[in-house]
Amino acid sequence: MVGGIGIGVALSFLVLLVVGTYSAAAGLVGAGAGGRALGLAKGAVPAKYQPLVQKWGTLCPAISPALLAAQLYSESGWNPNAVSPADARGIAQFIPGTWAGHGVDGDGDGDRDIWDPNDAIPSAASYDCELAKDVAGVGGDPTGNMLAAYNAGSYAVIKYGGVPPYAETQGYVKAITTLAKSFERPLGRVSPSQQASGALYFAQKQLGTPYLWGGNGTPDQDGRFDCSGLTKAAYESVGVELPRVANDQYNAGPHPSRAELLPGDLVFFSDDLTNSRDIRHVGIYVGGGYMINAPYTGAVIRFDKIDTPDYFGATRVTKDGAEALPERAADARAAS
Repeated sequence: MVGGIGIGVALSFLVLLVVGTYSAAAGLVGAGAGGRALGLAKGAVPAKYQPLVQKWGTLCPAISPALLAAQLYSESGWNPNAVSPADARGIAQFIPGTWAGHGVDGDGDGDRDIWDPNDAIPSAASYDCELAKDVAGVGGDPTGNMLAAYNAGSYAVIKYGGVPPYAETQGYVKAITTLAKSFERPLGRVSPSQQASGALYFAQKQLGTPYLWGGNGTPDQDGRFDCSGLTKAAYESVGVELPRVANDQYNAGPHPSRAELLPGDLVFFSDDLTNSRDIRHVGIYVGGGYMINAPYTGAVIRFDKIDTPDYFGATRVTKDGAEALPERAADARAAS
């Protein structure tokens, strides 16, 4: 906490930080735009799966490690025991009939186990590349055509000469390609957010409000928040719908480095710095190494330093990035 700072002085402090940080960042827009990702963002893929995603994500030109990661996260949230209402199984959510025809023995142990990520992740990549081969003669973007074939079938892509005019399929292609950006380690700078200043303005108005576990700021909660409730409400105030919990909010956009942070970026904290699914706290960056956050029971929404041993990383929220996130049940462990 910034000791001894009253709310009025604190707001002045915030204004100076925001103005100074945005001025310093004036040259960031467009730098590295369209650049190819060099690899996976730190911790975005759980450490135990990262080597598999990195290896098999380069199986063919239509996919990348980040794209494969986006598919797996969208399908199961990295849960190797996931089962859908349609009986899709495992981390890659294969239906048994599809697995029978397309599952591979990724780890070379003599079996093809739908529940084993060492088989399921290679199988997901292999299936993507099979689909890419099926539609290789179709014009346009090979990755978009592959994703469309995954959703609607290769025949539909061939029939329409590209992504078919189905709302569901077009939405799927956009969602996965957008979500992939949250798994990329960007080449160059990340463009500033268009909604950040409004979200930050909302957060600053909550300074001094008592913390409430599970708080969403509703009247029956006396306008109180927990950490991810605050960041969700801040971005909701500018028309961006974030998930409720911190570890899913991490995937709402690309990840600027510590040196590239701008006001409005979400900053995350975890006891496991190798796995974004273990993120347990989030704040909204204001500049100068400080964030606004709802820290814990008994405290108030306040300024805190971000440079602590449990600092995980940051996300620059985008509207498209938030819309690309899959809907999941809230995980209480991810909100503090």
